[in-house]
Amino acid sequence: MTLPIYYINLASDVLRRERMEMELERIQLDGRRLEAIRWTALSDKEQHELYSADLNQKQFHLPLVAGEKGCYASHIKAWRTLLDSEYQAMVVLEDDVRFDDRLPSVLNAINDLKLPWDMIKLIGREREKVRAQRDLIPGISLVEYARVPSLTAGYVISRAGAKKLLTSRLPFGRPIDIDLRFWWENELVVLGVTPSVLILDETSFVSSIGDKAGQKRKSWVMRWKKFRLKSVLTFGNWRANRRRSLLLY
Repeated sequence: MTLPIYYINLASDVLRRERMEMELERIQLDGRRLEAIRWTALSDKEQHELYSADLNQKQFHLPLVAGEKGCYASHIKAWRTLLDSEYQAMVVLEDDVRFDDRLPSVLNAINDLKLPWDMIKLIGREREKVRAQRDLIPGISLVEYARVPSLTAGYVISRAGAKKLLTSRLPFGRPIDIDLRFWWENELVVLGVTPSVLILDETSFVSSIGDKAGQKRKSWVMRWKKFRLKSVLTFGNWRANRRRSLLLY
């Protein structure tokens, strides 16, 4: 069974949808559109079930803006879609990416993997800090991160991964890209591919779900909370890496 592909997109964002459909056709992949969530369109009850301001105060240095909440809620919708389906894993894409021609071969190789994983990121930084890696297809490696990158524009998620995230991240208090970096909190097994097989296009700098620019307050309280967040992330990642065995060797 091949991996289903879903891309997150607002009905009003026709240009992005057309670009994604053109990319899918160009590379001969069958993708399905998943309606993105506009945070301000949710009821107070729905917002409260998804996002916790109290948790945000403990976990992050700024309150999340509507765009960040809508982005996270849209990914939650994707994870629920997987669990409501017959599939064991699915590809989740944001609608501001372009595809490397090797993407179909990478997805086929991921579908055939026999080792345990919860999420495999299809995009990362140019140079990643890795613990181990092995060939996935010619020219593309499967990597086990030393530090999980923050990009969430495209990944493959397994049923086990979706269950872990829906169990441990509802409600959420951080942006999704930050939350996934705290993988040890829910034992999320996050792998990746390098070089990336997705490329951010020019529309990635502007959110279509809402304002994600965030607040730019520079008070000492905000600076201290940001420093504490980085420290917790760095120490937690280091300690968890010391305790876990390598998957790729």
